Amino acid sequence: MNAMTIGKLAQAGGVGVETVRYYQRRGLLAEPERAGGVRRYGSEELSRLRFIRSAQAAGFTLEEIRELLELDATRDRKRALALANTRIAALDRQLAALQRARQALARLASACESTSSKPCPIITAFEPPGRASSDTEPDECDDHRVD
Repeated sequence: MNAMTIGKLAQAGGVGVETVRYYQRRGLLAEPERAGGVRRYGSEELSRLRFIRSAQAAGFTLEEIRELLELDATRDRKRALALANTRIAALDRQLAALQRARQALARLASACESTSSKPCPIITAFEPPGRASSDTEPDECDDHRVD
């Protein structure tokens, strides 16, 4: 049953109407025929819209999403698996980088808490190299610099 207008589809999918139109222009969502001057969308289009949004949240590009959608139609699981594994590896790299950033910030917070006579290393660590406060020892900043 195709009962939703583009506005209702967008709302149900958690996006704006322009996003739906953009996906249609990119060939990710079909543009149904007009019935009585209005396009109507059903559960299949909503499911596809939600898939697109979820895949984007996982870091897939729109081009990769298009390929996944095409692969679904052909049931090419080998290629879909390869795309998923590539994305998993990229997410693992991002998680590792975030974990390193978290550890560096935790060290800075600890150093800030334990020193009160010098500038807080959290602030100085985010200054560009060579621009650290003159009250801070250069090697102290370098030990805690977040780059």
